[in-house]
Amino acid sequence: MIRIGITGQPGFVGTHLYNTLGTLPDEFERIPCEDAFFADEAKLRAFVRKCDAIVHLAAMNRHPDPQVIYETNVRLVKQLIAAMEAENVTPHVLFSSSTQEERNNPYGDSKKEGRRLLQEWAERTGGKFTGCVIPNVFGPYGRPNYNSVVATFCHKLTHGETPEIQVDGSIKLIYVGDLCMEFINRIRSGEGVNPYPVPWGAEKKVSEILTILNRFKSLYFELGIFPELHDKFEIQLFNTFCGYIDHKSFFPFKLKKNSDDRGTFVETVKLDKLGGQVSFSTTRPGVTRGNHYHTRKIERFAVIKGQATIELRKIGTDEKLTFELDGKEPAFVDMPVWYTHNITNTGSDDLYTIFWINEFYDPSDPDTFFEKV
Repeated sequence: MIRIGITGQPGFVGTHLYNTLGTLPDEFERIPCEDAFFADEAKLRAFVRKCDAIVHLAAMNRHPDPQVIYETNVRLVKQLIAAMEAENVTPHVLFSSSTQEERNNPYGDSKKEGRRLLQEWAERTGGKFTGCVIPNVFGPYGRPNYNSVVATFCHKLTHGETPEIQVDGSIKLIYVGDLCMEFINRIRSGEGVNPYPVPWGAEKKVSEILTILNRFKSLYFELGIFPELHDKFEIQLFNTFCGYIDHKSFFPFKLKKNSDDRGTFVETVKLDKLGGQVSFSTTRPGVTRGNHYHTRKIERFAVIKGQATIELRKIGTDEKLTFELDGKEPAFVDMPVWYTHNITNTGSDDLYTIFWINEFYDPSDPDTFFEKV
């Protein structure tokens, strides 16, 4: 059992890494870290004392005064080093640096300096250090206007705003889930590497990214049609896009219903050359299905007969989203990644539900984890 602590745990990458480690309970123990530890030497020292590995993500990305960015990030590294030396511990430290090291800006300079300081600490103490030089990270639930241009575009497109391209350059991208596995695999290896250039997953121009996201908006966000996803990058980008939708107001998404003397016809899942699997189920009154979450798969529940309650809760939070559906007004709710979900028959007759789930990944690759709403 490897005990792992994450500075910057509440942040974008930190949250994803913490949750990903939670799917591997037989291999890793998560040591909680709060940002406030850096304001309390005793708590920071207690934290480093418990860890076999520390992923140092805590950093400032934006500030009106660039010098504040530099000074803050270097100070955080020095505090971490001081705490480890005071406790005489040498956990495997993995540092989140950036390809901006090459740009000679205060953020990049602070990362380069932090990597140098930690390398000196490792040489001085015999500790293990991995200096990860990371490309642009994207994924669901990042902060717009802070974490990445992808986050900003997704937020604007789903909140009635128009994205603008400042510089149409080519950027190298890594999905946050892939980055988490890079950290985990480096810890598993037990070897320190500095620098460690983290491999990027895709290279795109900013305008290319916006074109794809506009397609997602016009098909999925406005019409409820699952867009064609051409490769792994587009799958990841779609899951990212969906992470910025206001699920409270977006769902249930009303389906078009055509009725005549013969009965009613409803299109439950419309696919833009996508494919996947559509399933049908009946659920007896009072029965609940689900109480699990997916880390990659995309899934839709469409109620066509009976009454149902669908509940969702984002992993790591207490907020529960509840949707009431009735087959008299057919509707669907989609299951975002990292949301545990269930469906309960709240009527007196059998509930008829159609399920659609994609099959982009190897079915033998674990993706479903059980946790109650």
